[in-house]
Amino acid sequence: MSTSSHEASADRLPPLAPEVLTDAQQRAAAALVSGRRGALFGPFIPLLRSPQLLDRTQRLGEYLRYDCAIPQRLRELAILITARHYDQAFEWHVHAPAAAATGLAASVITAIAGQVAPALMQPDEAVVYAFCSELHIEHAVCDATYARALALLGEAGVVDLCGLCGYYGLLALVLNVARTPLPEGITPWATGT
Repeated sequence: MSTSSHEASADRLPPLAPEVLTDAQQRAAAALVSGRRGALFGPFIPLLRSPQLLDRTQRLGEYLRYDCAIPQRLRELAILITARHYDQAFEWHVHAPAAAATGLAASVITAIAGQVAPALMQPDEAVVYAFCSELHIEHAVCDATYARALALLGEAGVVDLCGLCGYYGLLALVLNVARTPLPEGITPWATGT
């Protein structure tokens, strides 16, 4: 049995024509478009098949991406670690440029793209990198990793960091199953720098 999410094939859950949308799908799409994202794209296209899940997921995601207790640079770092862990190129495509724009070093982004631990990180980045990497690989974190994250982010930040990993993991899994393609001409794992 193949476990690769990189099999070449057509988009399994492509955009739906507006005329086939149910009332619930129309409401969910309108709520998403009227929010901070401003458009129905990426994981929200396949999620539209389940409008209640789309609505609840996008509201959680809006909090985690824009308003959670973690500074934006560290949020984007956590998202990149998660995207790369799940081999999710579309998620990477959206967030690598955002990470660069927040001041995450090109060398850190490039290392994560290449699936290696970055050689040089800011101390706060090293804490988030260790926490997210350990959480994805071990499905838990050891006491020392937890203590460093707690000292950096506090309890709310630790919980939000778990939420970021879980939320972007959910999106990655949806995108992988849907085989959502990258936009035309985009190279997988581009660093955005």
